Amino acid sequence: MTRKIIDNDRAFTGLEAAIVLIAFVVVAAVFSYVVLGAGFFTTQKSQETVYSATKQATSSFEVIGSVYGMANETNAPYLSHVKFTIGNTAGGTAVDMTKVVVEYTDESQRWYGDQYGVPQNITEQNLFDNSTPMWGILDRVNADTDDLLEPGEQYILGIKLPASATPNTAFTLTLQPASGAAYPIVRRVPAGIDKVNILGT
Repeated sequence: MTRKIIDNDRAFTGLEAAIVLIAFVVVAAVFSYVVLGAGFFTTQKSQETVYSATKQATSSFEVIGSVYGMANETNAPYLSHVKFTIGNTAGGTAVDMTKVVVEYTDESQRWYGDQYGVPQNITEQNLFDNSTPMWGILDRVNADTDDLLEPGEQYILGIKLPASATPNTAFTLTLQPASGAAYPIVRRVPAGIDKVNILGT
């Protein structure tokens, strides 16, 4: 006697349906978690890129007040050096001055950062007496004795200029911190040089 097999799903109970439903929910939850995790990771990397780019594109310090060109005497043939005050920009981070690179450029002369080297313990008289590239911190305002320019502190810098800084010569002094954008200072030697000159652009 042959038995006939009848396709009947009446034995598919509510418990089995619940198990299948839970399996679908678990799979969907895991997939959603993976997608959201990838999205959060991408967002985090994008934020890091933006913050890094912002940090690199903005300088950490600024010139406060005027840039002064100093000479040994009135009607001198060229400027001896410049001095000016710098401080942190609003929201800027501390700057290690021992890692700042200084460079001078005009139409006929360039003093490289390696020539200037690190800041030295100098006086203004040192800048008058020497003809070699040198720079340093002449004075500190609201600051401690280290070489870390922190928010609220101000440093008065002195930077030696070459003999090519003659009347009407435009020049650029560039201060490059260890991190952040370079800070260019573009000035022009006045037509008539006095002992103390406020330099314009």
